[in-house]
Amino acid sequence: MYRNKLIAILLGFVVVIVFWQWGGIRAFVEESSVRQSGDFAFRLIAEASDDDLMKIIQEEAAKRREEPVDAVIDRVWKAIPGYNGIEVDIEKTYQKAKELPRGADIPYQYREVKPHVNLEDLAPEPIYRGNPNKPMVALMINVAWGNEYIVPMLDTLDEAKVKATFFLDGSWLKKNVEIAKEIQKRGHQLENHAYSHPNMSQLDDYRARLEISKTKDLLKSELNVDNRWFAPPSGDFDARTVRQAADYGLKTVLWTLDTVDWKKPLPSSIVQKISAKVAPGTLILMHPTESSSRALKDMIAVIREKGLVLGTVEETLSSDRVLKPGS
Repeated sequence: MYRNKLIAILLGFVVVIVFWQWGGIRAFVEESSVRQSGDFAFRLIAEASDDDLMKIIQEEAAKRREEPVDAVIDRVWKAIPGYNGIEVDIEKTYQKAKELPRGADIPYQYREVKPHVNLEDLAPEPIYRGNPNKPMVALMINVAWGNEYIVPMLDTLDEAKVKATFFLDGSWLKKNVEIAKEIQKRGHQLENHAYSHPNMSQLDDYRARLEISKTKDLLKSELNVDNRWFAPPSGDFDARTVRQAADYGLKTVLWTLDTVDWKKPLPSSIVQKISAKVAPGTLILMHPTESSSRALKDMIAVIREKGLVLGTVEETLSSDRVLKPGS
């Protein structure tokens, strides 16, 4: 009887151990599900063969692909740039994963996918904004006067680690090459704002082309800048202006949001306006004025509070993807 009792106790221990082991196996299986963190997706692959690994990566790649957005000519906004898609680089991810020990996380590798239609493929049209899917905003600073506010604005931009685009009037540039070189030295983009601040739509063909070409040539000779963008003074232009700029390899760019700083508004009213209206792809127009100089720091802050990145006009209007802060 004692022997039978001992056998029963031992069998009980065996049952407990089996259930304990089975619970561990089940926990392992549950733990092997897909997780996400930032730009990486993970799956535990302790028992996966090479074929299984490739299948896992291919399945995840199909879920993670984001299609590119083509550039278009919009009825209201005219030319709108495209925006790159993104997809998993399956082969690169597979090779990276194979180099890791069994049970390691899969480090997914990504690549951008260009749109079928880019801004360069569109007929010449004015540009008022970047792609609304791109979380980037540009400050465009038109310069024909206001020298006393340029360095303070540069200091604020430096402090905030922001690069802007300065559109230079050619006659101003000719007289202020050293200031222009200081703007350039601080890493900002320099572009074309005509030569003598005319209303472009009112000029004959010869004079209009001269306004564009003289400043383009000055940017090259004085600053070694390969000019790509043209901002017509006072926003005055017509279809002919856009074609004339295009003949010199320039795209005509205007603005989405105007600070109207030449009217000397309170800095706080500029900041409120930006906070209420800024969105992905916004191009913000300003000048070297006291109002914009004093508002600039808070403008940058409210833009960033909305999860938007500040870049140059060139960067904002490119199709390149941008990551939101913290992503």
